Formats: sequence, C-alpha cells, structure tokens
Amino acid sequence: MCVRRCLVGFTFCTCYLASYLTNKYVLSVLKFTYPTLFQGWQTLIGGLLLHVSWKLGWAEINSTSRSDVSTWLPASVLFVGIIYAGSRALSKLAIPVFLTLHNVAEVIICGHQKCFRKEKTSPEKICSTLFLLAAAGCLPFNDPQFDPNGYFWAVIHLFCVGAYKIVQKSRKPNALSVVLLAVASHPTGDLFSVLDFPFLYFYRFHGSCCASGLLGFFLMLSTVKLKNLVAPGQYAAWIFFAKVITAGLSVLLFDMILTNAMVGCLLLGGLGEALLIFSEQKSS
Repeated sequence: MCVRRCLVGFTFCTCYLASYLTNKYVLSVLKFTYPTLFQGWQTLIGGLLLHVSWKLGWAEINSTSRSDVSTWLPASVLFVGIIYAGSRALSKLAIPVFLTLHNVAEVIICGHQKCFRKEKTSPEKICSTLFLLAAAGCLPFNDPQFDPNGYFWAVIHLFCVGAYKIVQKSRKPNALSVVLLAVASHPTGDLFSVLDFPFLYFYRFHGSCCASGLLGFFLMLSTVKLKNLVAPGQYAAWIFFAKVITAGLSVLLFDMILTNAMVGCLLLGGLGEALLIFSEQKSS
C-alpha cells in the first residue's frame, strides 16, 4: 500500500511539473496570449477523455438533474475564472512568483473559516497565513521583472481559487460541469485575432497544445487518486513537493532574474506553506 501511494504521488508530481512547464512554454515562450482558446481547448480535451474513461469503466460520472445546476454552477463559473486569470498571470509572471501568489488563496479560506464558520485556528495556521501574506506583499517591490498586468490577474486568480474552495466544500461541482466549462471557455474576441498568431501552423505549437490537454487530464486523474489514498495533510505535502520541484526547474528552463530580496520572499512563502501543511497534519 505504501509503494502504491508513493507511485501515485510521484505520478502526480510528474504531471504537475510537466503541466506547468508546458503551459508556461505555450503562454510565455510561444506567446500564445489567447487564454479563452487555450483553456477552452484544455477543457474540451479533458471532457472528451473523461467521457472515454467513463465509457471504458475507468472513471465514474454521476448523473445530474436540472435542479442540481444552481448548486454547482457557481463553482463552475469560479473555475473558469481560475483558469482564465491564471493563464493571464502565468503568461506574465515567473512560475515561482505565480505559485507564491497562488498560495495566498489559503489566507482567504482561513479568514472565511475564522470569521464566518467560527472555527478554531491554530497558532501555526495563523503564522503560516501571515508568512504567505508577507511574501506576496513584498514580491511586487522586489521583483526585477515586475509586470503590473501579471500581478493584477494573479490577484483575481487567487480570489477565484479561495472562493472556489469555499464553495466546493459545501457542494462539489458535478463532473458534467466539464461540458459547461467547455462552452463557457469558448472564445469570442480571441477567435479571429488568433489568426495572426505567428506559430499557428507550427508543429511546436500543435504538439505543446496537445501535450497540455493530455497532461491536464492526467493531472486531474492523479489528483483524485492521490486524494483517495492519503490523508489531507499528506496530500498537501505532495502538492508542496510538486511546487518546489516545479519552481526549481522553471528557474533553469525559463528566463528569471533572481535577487537576494526576491529569493527571501520566495523562501518566506515556502515557509508559510510548510507551516500550513504542519498545522493540517497536526489537526488530522
């Protein structure tokens, strides 16, 4: 059983790493700045593969009635916001910076639990949220490659992530919401402007887009599998491990200017996430 957990965990980390690097390559190196098309394509591929997996008996899709739509529609809309704003931010920001800002969503969740659900918050969790906030707050002032648009979309992304996780706890969106995401992500303004994209007919672009769709699907499957096999604290630890590997390799593969102050901000964010994992493992 332990070997199986490790195998699934390393599969998850591999898919996480490959998915982020592929998306960053398409969005930043190839400069495919049409997120409605890119994420709509990923959602469509994920939906088709999920349907094939369901037909083959590899995955289970629960049926949904019309009365259920109002319950999972808000989460689906937030998910569209997550992938759209996330694509915009990732195209402008380095992966370590993006992940550090993404982690601030945990502050929103912690604040909701404390203020609205009146849950008891451990000292470790309070410290972790403070570290995450401090790291994200200092990054814009110490980022040599500061891009205001990238930070703007990153803020929208983290708010959508926090709200999505809050809504998801009360009602998980049905698997059929994949169909809704494919429709909601359908391009409007990007549909015609993409014809001017210089790499539109290049094999590198086509191969990267296909790889991105496949990796997104396998990341989803490995995430579900890992969640079912390990405790929440262990799952958070695997995510942290995947983020560290992804951030480290991205520095070697993509252009990123590192200063001592910026490294300090990134390490502070990593410390905050590590404390958050420790608090979750302690409470479970």
